[in-house]
Amino acid sequence: MAQDIAGRGDPVKLLELMWGKDKAGRRGPKPKVGLEQIVRAAVEIADAEGIEAVSTRKVAEAVGISPMSFYTHVPSKAELHDLMLDHVAAPGNNAPPDWDEMDWRARMTVIAGAMWGFYLQHPWVLQFQTHRPVLGPNTLASYEVALSAVEGIGLDEIEMDLSVTALMDLVAGAVRNAARQKFVHEATGMSDDEWWYKIEPFLETLDYSPYPISSRVGPITGAEYGPGDPERAFKFALERFLDGMEVMLARKRGEKP
Repeated sequence: MAQDIAGRGDPVKLLELMWGKDKAGRRGPKPKVGLEQIVRAAVEIADAEGIEAVSTRKVAEAVGISPMSFYTHVPSKAELHDLMLDHVAAPGNNAPPDWDEMDWRARMTVIAGAMWGFYLQHPWVLQFQTHRPVLGPNTLASYEVALSAVEGIGLDEIEMDLSVTALMDLVAGAVRNAARQKFVHEATGMSDDEWWYKIEPFLETLDYSPYPISSRVGPITGAEYGPGDPERAFKFALERFLDGMEVMLARKRGEKP
């Protein structure tokens, strides 16, 4: 899975497009398609075939315009990628109906679960390095919901942002293993269980005496979940992260953890 970088395009032009403030006036007849249709078509291609399949020509064909007409809507594929990233952030715009009744821990669990599902639905997002955030309306709305999970629990503004960032980093790191699991299965035509059973006879011939801890833990975990259980590992890491936040909040209240 190749890596790309968000923010390669013209940052001001991108913001104008995302926020509907594009100043470039167009003469002549009204365009056959709008920017929203183009971005949605690009996302559908990426979801079905991967980000490598998204080309200006393919997107143009999907919406019924010529490749040259594409550039009257979007300057280049670099801006298109960022528009796609903001578009798919839309599911995080709305909190669940019972959000106000949840405590902060339940809220952060909901956010983490939603992000896990989001990445598996759009695995191509994991291929982008987004050090500079995509500051579109959907991305900011998702950030607003995430911050509301820790609003009023005793954190200052910096701690709120760092807590949300740490949670997002945890999910993004953990979900890569789940995405890789699906990718490897498709690429090799072999499930994890099939791979494990195929190599197990050879593994049984090895001398594990130099690895006493591994030889104790490995067979137990191998019998439990083969080469790994990404979702189980994610849930375990999430609980430990939230436990750590419990300790931090107790210390801020002057309590002994």
